Amino acid sequence: MKIVLMISDFMIPLIFVLIIGYGLLNNVKVYDTFIIGAKEGFKIVLQIMPTLIGLMVAVGILRASGFLDVLTNVLTPITSKIHFPSELVPIALMRTVSSSATTGLILDLFKTYGPDSLIGRMTSVMMGCTETVFYTLSIYFMTVKIKKTRYTLTGALLVSLAGIIASVIITYSVFGN
Repeated sequence: MKIVLMISDFMIPLIFVLIIGYGLLNNVKVYDTFIIGAKEGFKIVLQIMPTLIGLMVAVGILRASGFLDVLTNVLTPITSKIHFPSELVPIALMRTVSSSATTGLILDLFKTYGPDSLIGRMTSVMMGCTETVFYTLSIYFMTVKIKKTRYTLTGALLVSLAGIIASVIITYSVFGN
């Protein structure tokens, strides 16, 4: 295990050294190229900032208003029939929008149930099986100016739903009811 930790400590600096070395071997002005990339990155950040602010405000409103709690209570009869813990409804919904908001919800859930509980493990698997669909699509499509997304949103939401279902099935099958 110490070898793995030692390798992981040196991996990022090693990658930087390899990139710089490769650039120097190919007569690339590494620092100048880095500055150009940083300027372009900053321009992209300025372009996507309104979208990020809008998403953060919407997530804040949903959490503060108690809407997620009301929705959880409304859906509890349905989720109990399909053996889906109702405590995971806000996480499953919020995960499609914001990873940081979901992390806040997960930390609250871990404080209540513990990370090693069935719900805690199910949540952890769910985080690995899903993606922040709306955030990712809005940022990527806005950055490259894609207007017609076709079936991307539908496909991404279906895949996230499959990830949510898989997380429940996997956790129940490995850790029991």
